[in-house]
Amino acid sequence: MREYLKFYIDGQWVDPVELRTLDVDNPTLEQVGGKIAIGSEADVDKAVKAARNAFNNWSQTTREERLDVLEAVLAEYQKRSGDLADAVHEEMGAPPSLASGSQVIMGMIQLSTAIDVLKSYSFEEQKGATLVAKEPIGVCGLITPWNWPINQIACKVFPALAAGCTMVLKPSEVAPFSGQIFTEVIAAAGVPAGVYNMVFGDGPGVGTALSSHPGIDMVSFTGSTRAGIEVARNAAPTVKRVAQELGGKSPNIVLDDEAFAQSVAAGISAMMLNSGQSCNAPSRMLVPKTRLDEAVTVARATAEGVKVGDLSDNSAIGPVASRMQFEKVQGLIQKGIDEGATVVAGGPGRPDGLDTGYYVRPTVFADVNNDMTIAREEIFGPVVCILGYDDLDQAIEIGNDTDYGLYGYVSGADLDKARALARRIRAGTVTINHAFDITAPFGGYKQSGNGREWGEEGLDEFLESKAVLGFAPAGTGE
Repeated sequence: MREYLKFYIDGQWVDPVELRTLDVDNPTLEQVGGKIAIGSEADVDKAVKAARNAFNNWSQTTREERLDVLEAVLAEYQKRSGDLADAVHEEMGAPPSLASGSQVIMGMIQLSTAIDVLKSYSFEEQKGATLVAKEPIGVCGLITPWNWPINQIACKVFPALAAGCTMVLKPSEVAPFSGQIFTEVIAAAGVPAGVYNMVFGDGPGVGTALSSHPGIDMVSFTGSTRAGIEVARNAAPTVKRVAQELGGKSPNIVLDDEAFAQSVAAGISAMMLNSGQSCNAPSRMLVPKTRLDEAVTVARATAEGVKVGDLSDNSAIGPVASRMQFEKVQGLIQKGIDEGATVVAGGPGRPDGLDTGYYVRPTVFADVNNDMTIAREEIFGPVVCILGYDDLDQAIEIGNDTDYGLYGYVSGADLDKARALARRIRAGTVTINHAFDITAPFGGYKQSGNGREWGEEGLDEFLESKAVLGFAPAGTGE
């Protein structure tokens, strides 16, 4: 049983101003796996003051000094990778292979990427007599989710450190154990006091206090669109920068070509990763109407081949992260049935033989139209909707007919056709045949958010541009 009852403020583990606790469930066992302290506005205020005090010095450090700190963090992170994996497995149910694989490795890659970007990043550019300098934005409030807990902490904290910002982190209260271990990594690496601070808490308490605090210059939030709207509303009176990575309902346009069966199978498999709990998951599969029957056959076979809950099998998926999430997914599966969609694999209830744990049956719906709830709302579980299209123009029309715009997919053998379609999808990222690039900017259009994470653009987000006019004598270019 884990018990984390202190916050990390100004380089020390400190007691909350007033101790309140929250039980943290283990979604695999359906029982309490630990307990954390829950912070308040007073705790946030202490952390923000520490970050503000540290900003004057940290913001003036050299590139080389910040690189030394990030390299020290990398060394400590590698030492604790096993502990991080154990935490992720316990807190959000990721199978051991996924926890020690993508979940922890992505955080390490985010750190390595931040180091590489910082080494060559240009913080100054002279344009005639004017100098344009990029400077750290200030104190950042970082609010992270439970579905990729380490990656989402890493892709905020490390660029912020590289930029010269100071910060207060609120990890998800659903999956806080990895945030504790991450903070222990930061402390062991010798990050200067006050540069990084961490307060556990929920959205209405700590999240609201961070996003509304006048001492916070920027808030970076990842989570639901509903919660993102509240963050933006709370931040508005102090006119702070708000960067948001929110929900998604990503279209996956499958081309009518010789790779059709392979493309359908790949789309189903990609949807099942992390039990469907990824904001960029390919949840709407668009296929030619003339090949709907073939798509259903391949999708059914692929989904029925997904193993669930077998911790000894590296290909098996785990539970969804909480009882609340389980009930939400079950409700939406039933909603799909009630609205006339056809279950061709999976369906309501738990997989056979799994009576404990928040496991969801890998589910595929056919006979879906884009007005159905399951085609409009983010389900955040291992559930795929198959929709038909007459031609590629209609595929684009259906694909873009969504409130979201985080990710899009094009799958098929014809690269020229895929490239042309990718340009027409209204999303922050479009991947052809499930290609992946950690250095590419990540973020959304429309209600999927604003701002970008990852790579060079992820560093940009934590910087302000300052123009110094008359930096050089007029006409000299010097």
